Amino acid sequence: MIEIVNENRNTQVKNEMRIEFLAISENEAFARTAVAAFVSQLNPTLEEISDIKTAVSEAVTNSIIHGYDGEDGENNMVWVSCLIKNDVLEVEIRDKGVGIEDVEKAMEPLFTTKPELDRSGMGFAFMEAFMDDLEVISEVGHGTTVRMVKKLGTTSWIEGED
Repeated sequence: MIEIVNENRNTQVKNEMRIEFLAISENEAFARTAVAAFVSQLNPTLEEISDIKTAVSEAVTNSIIHGYDGEDGENNMVWVSCLIKNDVLEVEIRDKGVGIEDVEKAMEPLFTTKPELDRSGMGFAFMEAFMDDLEVISEVGHGTTVRMVKKLGTTSWIEGED
């Protein structure tokens, strides 16, 4: 399901998009391309697009590989939502998988629970490096939500500041 919402709830909100898809590896490319296409309305640089695509790819891959243990299932879904406020992109990737027992440990570079799958343990580190803000919320048995923020362009974070 793809849904694009353009409601004027807040004068800063320019656009919003939500997609949901089965947690299968083939959909990782779909997710990163969909987010890149959505953010294109802000005329991002190639570097900004690359950063966003990498972060989304890592988050969706984590949902598929770790959240659902790579198992196909008709109830194994990943939800991606994007919100554009002025020149800031907010991305949320959510699953209802197994959750993360120790988020702080999971976010350490090189930590992986799947070394047998040649996982490098750099997913969260890449998300943190390529986005301006990263928040991970997880509950064992209930899933994980990854929230990321990326400011595009060269305007200031603070209104009225150049």
